[in-house]
Amino acid sequence: MRLSSFRVAAAAFLAAGWLLQAAPAAAQGATEQPSQVIESSANALLNALDVNRQAYQHDPAKVEALVDQYILPHLDTEFSAQLVLGRYWRTATPQQRQRFINAFYHSMLNNYGTAIVQFTSNMLKVFPTRVSSGEDNVVVRTQMQRGGGAPVAVDYYMHMTPQGWKVWDVHIDGVSYVMSYRQDFGSQIAQQGIDAVINRLERGEKPSQLPKAPGGAS
Repeated sequence: MRLSSFRVAAAAFLAAGWLLQAAPAAAQGATEQPSQVIESSANALLNALDVNRQAYQHDPAKVEALVDQYILPHLDTEFSAQLVLGRYWRTATPQQRQRFINAFYHSMLNNYGTAIVQFTSNMLKVFPTRVSSGEDNVVVRTQMQRGGGAPVAVDYYMHMTPQGWKVWDVHIDGVSYVMSYRQDFGSQIAQQGIDAVINRLERGEKPSQLPKAPGGAS
């Protein structure tokens, strides 16, 4: 299956890192370099997929369960959502904030979660990243190989939390996932309110400026 550059990279965002149980992830994330966490987690993901890849290909619910159990604990979805909303985060109600966080995550999952089952060992190259003492923000640079095409640069923006290293944004060929949503949704929130954007996310829509495959396919 030939994936677009963004679908491949989104598979990495959802799957290439962070396939560790929640408790071990916090401990390991605090001691390992972030690039090591991503690489070792990617190997764990491959092992899980290879056990029964065909079952994941035919049952999206299994993919969602896999993501919820192993990946979600290692994404800082609240921080990402707060950046997407910008100043509107301050005026949103607690219920709107939580609904937006859930909708943002599931929009990503609905659009790109099925690409996880295409993830294979030859698709990801992780470049070593060293973290200085006391540093709590880092960029992990990787390359994702798309079928028949040039490698795609995928940079993971991570920060240290009390639960360990978490990803809050990904840049795909220089395009920020979080900022693309923020720029796309900002004017709509101003004109129609946050609930209109939440409804849009719940339908699985994504910003038009995110990278497309050659020929305009998504």
